[in-house]
Amino acid sequence: MPAQLDNLDRELLSLLQANAREPAANLARKLHIARTTVVARIARLEREGVVAGYGVRLGSRLEQAAVRAFCGLGVDARRGPAVIRQLDRLPEVEEVWAVSGQLDYLVLLRCETPEQLDMLLDRLGQIEGVHQTHTSVVLSRRIDRRSAVPPPG
Repeated sequence: MPAQLDNLDRELLSLLQANAREPAANLARKLHIARTTVVARIARLEREGVVAGYGVRLGSRLEQAAVRAFCGLGVDARRGPAVIRQLDRLPEVEEVWAVSGQLDYLVLLRCETPEQLDMLLDRLGQIEGVHQTHTSVVLSRRIDRRSAVPPPG
């Protein structure tokens, strides 16, 4: 069941997405509520799984220096778990999704150079159980809604 978010939750999430390190007292001032209310709201949002964690979002300087690619993998059905374990060991693998269609997994890769990406793609193709790869290099990001707060309702 999806969490029910009110306008205050959405405003709080928006502020946290802009700066997750913002002190609760500053958030309370901006929202015109008590600091204890902010702390309680954040705890509830974490408990309900609306806030899954806090991390670093890379800035444009590092983002522009990276070579990113989406690599679709066709995998033998019985080898899926072993392939996932191998992918999990590769620091260049940012995310892996199980997908429907001709391929089984979609892997988001980040490398420092095209040469590093080339070597990584060779490694992916050699993982036991991978029988097909299809790679698209990212040229630019046109829309990014990762930090968007869900709309009301």
